[in-house]
Amino acid sequence: MPDAQTQSQTQYTPRLRTYFNDVVRARLTEQFGYKNPMQVPALDKVVLNMGIGEGVNDRKKVESAAADLGLIAGQKAVITKSRKSIAAFKLREDQPIGCKVTLRKARMYDFVDRLVNIALPRVRDFRGLNPKSFDGRGNCSIGIKEHIVFPEIDYDKAAEVWGMDIVVCTTADNDEEARALLTAFNFPFRQ
Repeated sequence: MPDAQTQSQTQYTPRLRTYFNDVVRARLTEQFGYKNPMQVPALDKVVLNMGIGEGVNDRKKVESAAADLGLIAGQKAVITKSRKSIAAFKLREDQPIGCKVTLRKARMYDFVDRLVNIALPRVRDFRGLNPKSFDGRGNCSIGIKEHIVFPEIDYDKAAEVWGMDIVVCTTADNDEEARALLTAFNFPFRQ
């Protein structure tokens, strides 16, 4: 029987990372004719962002949203603050207005797996992701109207329902390669 130190040293490899190494890498190399395995695009990071407009009046709403985002991501959320004052919005400088999380490595692959297989199918009236939601440099942005589609959020205990932005950053050079990568990961793009 292995001792505790040996068990802690064994690395956890997410299911989607193994799938990338075994299936996706070969498929993309064949599709685009890469000569070097380092040319194959991969996931770089995933950024989750919640903008809380009501946070101007009530700081507890931002803290509640940050707690929910922390549950979804499995990592503590950072509260974002306003950079400058805007009188029309009753906004002062350094006032909390949202929260964000950046996921990398194992947590990123676990989140993408849950997003594609659990959260997106639970979205009401979902007809697929917009295939034009790329920025020209291989990054894809997804907007979700209700954060309660994630299984970590208990619908009955959620104080409010907020929307969130998900940005999937890849190492691809252009949108065509990034779209092929995300399609290989079973992202449900509209035809």
